[in-house]
Amino acid sequence: MGVSNQWTASNTGTVVKGESENLIIAFDDNRLLSELFGEHDQHLARIEEGLGVHASSRGNKLVITGKPKAREQADRVLRDLYQRLKSGQDVTAGEVDGAIRMSQAPQGEGGGNIVGRQIQTKKRSIGPRSQMQKEYIDALMSHELVFGIGPAGTGKTYLAVAVAVQMLLQKRVDRIILSRPAVEAGEKLGFLPGDLKEKIDPYLRPLYDALYDTLPGEQVVKEIESGVIEVAPLAFMRGRTLANSYVILDEAQNTTPVQMKMFLTRLGENSRMAITGDPSQVDLPLGAKSGLVDALDVLSGVPDVATVRFTDADVVRHPLVTKVVKAYNARDRGLLDPR
Repeated sequence: MGVSNQWTASNTGTVVKGESENLIIAFDDNRLLSELFGEHDQHLARIEEGLGVHASSRGNKLVITGKPKAREQADRVLRDLYQRLKSGQDVTAGEVDGAIRMSQAPQGEGGGNIVGRQIQTKKRSIGPRSQMQKEYIDALMSHELVFGIGPAGTGKTYLAVAVAVQMLLQKRVDRIILSRPAVEAGEKLGFLPGDLKEKIDPYLRPLYDALYDTLPGEQVVKEIESGVIEVAPLAFMRGRTLANSYVILDEAQNTTPVQMKMFLTRLGENSRMAITGDPSQVDLPLGAKSGLVDALDVLSGVPDVATVRFTDADVVRHPLVTKVVKAYNARDRGLLDPR
């Protein structure tokens, strides 16, 4: 066995280059290792499976065996996760999976850099779990109008809400406005029990969920009651000019072209808009054109409009969700028997 590469996992850790079979990592804080490795070394197992390496711990050292490129990727994953722990943040299975995805992105595109791309909210620090999520966060922070397009589970709405919350906390905007078209997915609103709010709230629940994951519950309630945060159906946006606000339209594939134009023209001074949706999941009446598809076509060459397109490779929910999305996409492309 050749001479091993070795670096010390500290704030100024270094890596000794080489082509040996092993990479030896020495950690300077043993107290963090149980969290880094995971319960019953589950995090290490995810890294081994995801990158095709073998990891074994020896005291405060971790020996990584595998091909040079895989060792380098494992090095980037462990370094990022360790620094995340040192900065007081948690490491979950989701963060491990995200670090693995980021390590596989080309270095020139920011691969492996997850610690420095955090969205700060009151409840947690949120970072990208894929290269496309990093590009999306960058776009949300730098553009006034952003389209996030792609399948469920890619973080389109969640990250938009998180960025909006961060900007509200930083006083860069005065309000957050979250909206969805109230389009029935197999049910008619008029036949559902309750008043208008009770009929509409189920359609807005994913937006509430994202808020409660980024802000304390009592603050969410307080800000909604005061109007600092507004969650409302798309129809309630007509006739308004939304200034000093972060405005998010979710499930935008279920707008009509007229509704989408109405919404886009609500953008006021010092405001930002994020529009999310999945053109493959349209619930409009058969034959009706989606306002999201129409807007993407109309605005394709307009400066200062950012469009980030996610694929099934960017699904960051349970690994089985990724497999489900891929199976449906394959069926839709005629690669599987649809029966």
